[in-house]
Amino acid sequence: MERLKTKFKPRERNGVQVIARAADILRALEGSNGMSLGRLAEKVGLPKSTVQRIIAALDLENFVVSASPGGRLRLGPALVRIAHSIRFPIAESARPYLRKLSEKTGETVDLALLDGNKAVFVDQIPGSQRLRAVSAVGVSFPLHCTANGKAMLAVMDARELGRIKKRIRLSASTVNSIRSWAQLEEELIAIRQTGIAYDREEHSIGISAVGTAIIGFEGEIAAITIPTPTVRFAEKESELAEALQLCRNEIAEILCSHRKKSRPAV
Repeated sequence: MERLKTKFKPRERNGVQVIARAADILRALEGSNGMSLGRLAEKVGLPKSTVQRIIAALDLENFVVSASPGGRLRLGPALVRIAHSIRFPIAESARPYLRKLSEKTGETVDLALLDGNKAVFVDQIPGSQRLRAVSAVGVSFPLHCTANGKAMLAVMDARELGRIKKRIRLSASTVNSIRSWAQLEEELIAIRQTGIAYDREEHSIGISAVGTAIIGFEGEIAAITIPTPTVRFAEKESELAEALQLCRNEIAEILCSHRKKSRPAV
């Protein structure tokens, strides 16, 4: 989905800010069995009165509820209904293969979709190792310094890549991050030849990753990645890349079969 740059009027900007703050509050409550208003305000870094106003609006829509007589807050049932309506066909088709890949390698496996100028996680299979790399579904990552992002960039056509170049700034997440398009494009050439992209502590120190892109049912760009603590990555790099390629080929075969079945008869 292409995200457009929009100039907001002052009143509109205030509305966008409220939505962003509400999203921060909902994320802060994720995984919590109950949180006081004061603790929530502290966690999101907003005045208690501001959080209270937003909570009142979210409560009217059942996006939050009181978890106890003392007024501790938690996510509400309306979110469950919305979550159940969200479907990513590519994630549903890929999940058995992602699970098999995770079991084979012992590492976490992620699936991300391209969303404008970022990659958004839509599924994750946590690894079985005690020390493992785990993020969360719904989290977004930059394209230029991640394995999934670089894999996605490598399969774009020249026109789409040109649009992306105008929209994103190559900011440094770590000292290892790529900071110039000339360097990045050189790496994309290598990725196109092998189908495999790497993140060697470019986004987070201590975490490295290997990734590959796949094209979904409707032409959407997705990527599978295996993020791994760097202490294990060097010795497992070739093994992970080989297992990832096999997984990608299996999923591509399923997607290709689906496309053939869905084509109208001539």
